[in-house]
Amino acid sequence: MAELVAVRLAEFVAAQGSRMWEPGRVDCCLLLADWAIWLGHSDPANHLRGAYSDENGFRSIIAAHQGVIQLVAGCVTRIGGKPLLAPGCGSVGVIGSPNNIDRQWGAIFDGVSWIVRGRDGIGPIVARPLAVWEI
Repeated sequence: MAELVAVRLAEFVAAQGSRMWEPGRVDCCLLLADWAIWLGHSDPANHLRGAYSDENGFRSIIAAHQGVIQLVAGCVTRIGGKPLLAPGCGSVGVIGSPNNIDRQWGAIFDGVSWIVRGRDGIGPIVARPLAVWEI
């Protein structure tokens, strides 16, 4: 099962890699929603797509949710995701600072490191998760 998830994740990252950063359409948190869609779920972030178009709009949504953890948790709940104590391949999570909501990112665990989307594309990062879910 983990091997199948790893293959699907590699295919997803390859397909997503060419998409250009566009807040509200292609960004660090919507990467997680796109992964959920890739896995066959309905869009857990359809209420966020197009709701912001720049960094200030994104930051205001994060602030309204009191951080990325709560924002992602709400989306994960919409598709029946479950909290995990430790990530497995394909898990989604929030990494970054536990105290600074402006330094938190949505990420997908590939079995070794976290995959994040930045302005320059998708890549791995080693980080301790703040919250993890199975979707």
